[in-house]
Amino acid sequence: MNADLYRSVDYFLVEELYSEENKIAAEAVRDWVNRRIIPNIESNYEKAVFPLEYVKEMGELGIFGPFIPPEYGGAGMDYISYGLMMQELERGDSGVRSMASVQSSLVMYPIYSYGSEEQKKKYLPALAKGDIIACFGLTEPNHGSDPGSMLSKITRKGKQYILNGAKMWITNASIADLAVVWAKDEKGMIRGILLEKGRKGFSSKETKGKWSLRASITGELIFDDVLISEDDFLPDAVGLKAPLTCLNSARYGIAWGVVGAAMDCYNAALHYAMERKQFGKPIAAFQLQQKKLSEAITEITKAQLMLWRLGKLRNENKATAAQISMTKRNNVAMALNICREMRQILGAMGITNDFPMMRHCMNLESVITYEGTHDIHHLITGADITGIQAFD
Repeated sequence: MNADLYRSVDYFLVEELYSEENKIAAEAVRDWVNRRIIPNIESNYEKAVFPLEYVKEMGELGIFGPFIPPEYGGAGMDYISYGLMMQELERGDSGVRSMASVQSSLVMYPIYSYGSEEQKKKYLPALAKGDIIACFGLTEPNHGSDPGSMLSKITRKGKQYILNGAKMWITNASIADLAVVWAKDEKGMIRGILLEKGRKGFSSKETKGKWSLRASITGELIFDDVLISEDDFLPDAVGLKAPLTCLNSARYGIAWGVVGAAMDCYNAALHYAMERKQFGKPIAAFQLQQKKLSEAITEITKAQLMLWRLGKLRNENKATAAQISMTKRNNVAMALNICREMRQILGAMGITNDFPMMRHCMNLESVITYEGTHDIHHLITGADITGIQAFD
């Protein structure tokens, strides 16, 4: 759909709650998405291509790690600005937002939070500029929702260490210059490691045959007797809490991002319903179509208000993991349902790549699973309100 036809969805004037910095950040990314993503995304999706030139452009816009302080190359923005950036990116495509989420929340965040001063200075400015691309290796072929049971292992060899194992479903895997990898040491303690591309025994391969997130690079990481030193460890990343905190940061961005996909589908359906005529009048005049549209804008509005409050809490360092989990779960399910309902308004036209619904639907089938499945997020809320862990 032509980007010029897009109109931001803001039924409750939530934008009035944003700062000028928030608005400027959103507008800059919106303009870039309209110019660079929207005109090319259907072709890139069909060909399963992520144009690497996007990376430097995103870096120039300050999309990577905008919450990182300027002394480390970030923009020093608040978390609402970051969320709005992710929302605009996912309006373009979930795969593009996924790339930015990984670079920002799963790589820059742990380096800033758990890395040494030398690691911060070496990697964060380059990551912020898009000079290097990174990935995050936690999920394994046999361990997704239960990362504490990971099999990747670190064993000591004199003054150095040997890393063995494999990671799967890793965004940016085959194009990454740097990987944040999680593995267990000989005491069974989970540790975070920084691995640069080219290390002997460290390889990756792209995952093919995806029907979802096709405009995003996904792959495997393989560690075959990879030699590592003390300098490769994130010194303060010890225990399962460290990678889970990174996931909280990613889930926060996802919760914002998916609302952009829902907005895109709603806007396309509304425009189509006003123009498409049946039985002598626009289909927007029929009750059932108005019901679909009214439900969609209601759910988007509820999600926007939830995000604004979550953003304020995160800015104040008050947002809990359970609150972020709930918002991610709610917003992804909401966006996926809206994609499906808006597709129905278009009838057969909705399955073509002239409109964004099917692409967003397929993407969101992945988003509802990654960074914690929909079911696992229900259990996180359940544990929080009852005090009982259902998955122990």
